[in-house]
Amino acid sequence: MNVILVGANGRMGREMINEFGKSNMKLVAAVDKSLPSLDCSCYKSISDVKDGADVIVDFSHHDNTAELVDFALKRKLPLVVATTGQTEAEKTYIKKASAKIPIFFCGNMSLGVALFVATVARIARTFPYADVEILEVHHNGKADVPSGTALMLAEAVTDARKGEGRIVIGRREGARRKGDIGISSLRIGNVVGEHEVRINTGFQTITLKHEAHSRALFTKGALRAINFIVTRRNGLYSVKDFL
Repeated sequence: MNVILVGANGRMGREMINEFGKSNMKLVAAVDKSLPSLDCSCYKSISDVKDGADVIVDFSHHDNTAELVDFALKRKLPLVVATTGQTEAEKTYIKKASAKIPIFFCGNMSLGVALFVATVARIARTFPYADVEILEVHHNGKADVPSGTALMLAEAVTDARKGEGRIVIGRREGARRKGDIGISSLRIGNVVGEHEVRINTGFQTITLKHEAHSRALFTKGALRAINFIVTRRNGLYSVKDFL
């Protein structure tokens, strides 16, 4: 399977290149603003890519969303969006494009995280009026705050409550209102990724935690997403579709 990798010179991009060497996938084009030195065609922009491929994988930055989606639409190629931090407009653009091409888009590529999110949603349905607080911790180089996974968790709670409750970032809103879902973020050291959810009913607290020990967790998930998306019809998919 021939792959175009966007964000090839970043942390996750370099991890993906190592994984390609162990799989049936071949990197035919690498895209990054700082050109990597690789045994394939390398470009600074996705719009410059001339090579044929079966799928595009993006580990760059959400600012590239429009250009990336436009390229995938033009080539009619399946797309795996593994970046986070998208604006509402960028999310809408991805969703609209998925009517014409298959797109895998998720804030976290881990199957374990998908199970984690599903468990949180189930508890939120059982205790719809409980207080919910989410704490996420990542390395000090992570740009987006809060993490895509933290937002996935918060949105799972609001979905379980049928849209009720605000998602509140940090303490900027002052005292919590009933039904608020709070998200707090820490950026420190080289932490790969930790997410903890505390659900307090007033009589008890349920605490769930997921901790990523290695970025290999995300690359393995991305490989699975690639194999998954190339077999799908047009539409928007995520790691939840693995469950």
